[in-house]
Amino acid sequence: MLLVLYVMLAGLYSLVTPVMEASDELWHYPMVKYIADHWSLPVQDPEKVGPWRQEGSQPPLYYWISALLTAWIDTSDVDQVRWLNPHVDNGMITEDGNTNLIIHSPGEGFVPRWPATGLYLGWTPMLPWRGTVLAIHLVRLLSVCMGAGTVYLTYLLALELWPERQGLALAAAAITAFNPMFCFISGAVNNDNLAMLLCALGIWLLVRLVRRYGGAQPVSRMRWWMDIAALGVTLGLGALTKSSAMGLLPLVVLVVGYVAWKRRSLWYLITGGLATAGLVVALSGWWFVRNMLLYAGDWTGIERFIVILGYRVPPATLRQLWGERHGFMMAYWGLFGAVNLPLPQWVYTVLNLSLGVALAGLCLGVVRWVTRRQAAGMRAASVCLSPFWVSLGLTLLWPLVVTALWAVWATRTWSSQGRLVFSAISAWSLWTALGISLLLPRRWSNWPLGALSLFMFAVAAWSPWAVIAPAYRPPILPLGVEPTPAHVLRADVGGQVRLLGYDVQGVSASGELLARPGGSVRLKLYWEAQTYMERNWSIFCHVLDRDLGLVIAVRDRYPGQGLLATSLMQPGLRWTDEYVIRLPDTAYAPAEAVLETGLYDLSSGERLPIVVQDGQGVQVVDRGLRFHAVHIEPRPGTLPNSTYLSFEDRMALVGWDVDRRLVAPGQALHLTLYWKCLAPMDRAYTVSAQVLSSSGVRVAQWDSWPGETDTADWAPGQQTVDQRVLEVAADAPLGGYDLILLVYDGQTLRRMRIINAQGRVLPSDLHVLGQVRVSP
Repeated sequence: MLLVLYVMLAGLYSLVTPVMEASDELWHYPMVKYIADHWSLPVQDPEKVGPWRQEGSQPPLYYWISALLTAWIDTSDVDQVRWLNPHVDNGMITEDGNTNLIIHSPGEGFVPRWPATGLYLGWTPMLPWRGTVLAIHLVRLLSVCMGAGTVYLTYLLALELWPERQGLALAAAAITAFNPMFCFISGAVNNDNLAMLLCALGIWLLVRLVRRYGGAQPVSRMRWWMDIAALGVTLGLGALTKSSAMGLLPLVVLVVGYVAWKRRSLWYLITGGLATAGLVVALSGWWFVRNMLLYAGDWTGIERFIVILGYRVPPATLRQLWGERHGFMMAYWGLFGAVNLPLPQWVYTVLNLSLGVALAGLCLGVVRWVTRRQAAGMRAASVCLSPFWVSLGLTLLWPLVVTALWAVWATRTWSSQGRLVFSAISAWSLWTALGISLLLPRRWSNWPLGALSLFMFAVAAWSPWAVIAPAYRPPILPLGVEPTPAHVLRADVGGQVRLLGYDVQGVSASGELLARPGGSVRLKLYWEAQTYMERNWSIFCHVLDRDLGLVIAVRDRYPGQGLLATSLMQPGLRWTDEYVIRLPDTAYAPAEAVLETGLYDLSSGERLPIVVQDGQGVQVVDRGLRFHAVHIEPRPGTLPNSTYLSFEDRMALVGWDVDRRLVAPGQALHLTLYWKCLAPMDRAYTVSAQVLSSSGVRVAQWDSWPGETDTADWAPGQQTVDQRVLEVAADAPLGGYDLILLVYDGQTLRRMRIINAQGRVLPSDLHVLGQVRVSP
């Protein structure tokens, strides 16, 4: 029954999630297609990256199996299906959509269509699928079957340790099966599915070896050969599926050595070691030799993978990884789409609390065990070396190895995703179930486990309909329903579309739209297509500084929350667009701004002309419609432009000001920075303030100690006023510039990492304070 429920859930995720919207499926499937078309592997070239991008460096077994399954399908329509959304917020959780990786068309085989537009409104599957869509769904079904194997092996792993506790085994399997993220990944084209299956099989085989051969009972050598062969084949196939599976190899050494020690025979060590290593090399050795020959000694292909994916510069520290723990756990329990569709926060709280309860139960279990051992006068070392405890230790060591491998990986790339430790999900689930069961007497332990399983099942069954499906439903207005904007407009945009009106939120009693640095401006625009369009226009929506004419905040995307393309529209189609435009934390205040919108071609930058037919208080400047005033008011605080930017928890910028934001070539800006010492410092740090254009042209710079003293002389809590003069070059090109701030070690020139008020280490070690304009 548990396996049936799991297959139904994972199958539901595979149906509801639009094609290529699951994590990395956009790149995994092109690998399947390439192999099915050529029956060879692509050579990774960072200068000529294929549609599979970094996934072309992955071991190929999963892709081979998927290619065999789908090679008979004509997938020549892949470029039409794989229509990339150029504005997608990949990996970013937003309040206003734009989460779709690709633009979906009716050719995907979804209904219903809206009669007047030919566009679909939902994601109800319609069979038969064809071409690329059919191939993707077949591979997804294969992945679901692999996930079912992982669930079953979780059950077997628990029974191998506690044959009499079927309730605990079922609970461990349920925690795996009903993990929403596991269901989501299992319903996707992703090599993690085969890696999870083979790793679960590998750890179960290792535990069985210890249990079967770690005792004194006689065993058949033929059975030993069969078990070792099964282990070697599993590890060889695992190495040919994903590099993380090779983390099982050190555990094999420990297990074979343990069996040889318990049996008092080197024969087990030699035969076990040679047979396992021989099978791993025979099955996967060619892959590593190929990589060495192609990629100058990079035998795993990992370096080529990272070059294409992108290095994390500078590499993350352990503190930084710890600061990303919340996102890590979100992606362990359920962060769908392109890692940008979260569950409600309370769901994460409940699930994380269940881990806390499990940890408390495990600690209590350790205390009880130690107490009983001491009361019985037994030596802990001799007990720990028994087959049961060694087996249990393996199930703990394996997730620790996987976590260590992930940490090394995450320091070099932007990959703080909890699903990346799913290679050990059978062990994680086992320990979660065990910890919860230890809190109560055994006769009652199934009740909390059952409650957790039921809760996880409910969340997993609810998520496809409540979280995933709505994110890909275009906001099209039904025929016959007239839009009712609070502010009515009739603005013709190039004869292509018409802006019908808008709504804004956060308006004061006087009718003024208020915002603060770090806050958001929220609005809704109402649109209507006027004609058939050959080009795909993007909509820009800006918060524009009224005095400088510079963009303070921007939100660009395709129409309909990023889900619609203008070339698919028919005349008369009406839709809405909701925008949440976040202002930078260091946006200058007080300031007067205005909202601006329009349509443009992303490839050329061309804007469509706008003619206002009806509307008060609006104007058109540079083919942009400016339509509502915004007052940016300062944050509460005694300092101007109060903010908080910590530099490695040593010193923090707590405010800033500038005497002018409009400057002529040859004139000077007077910048004032307010610093606070957070901890004793043993060296002098230098602050660099620069005026820099978007193209990298620097027209002013001042590097010096902050204030008039060496930072090594600062005391914790001390505040310093840092005044500096930035003289703009006499030949500075006219236009907009950014005020840039960075801090570095005066001796080593190493830049300090920046930490925001939420404790998150920012990806860049330089920060934009605000904008200035150079004009005559």
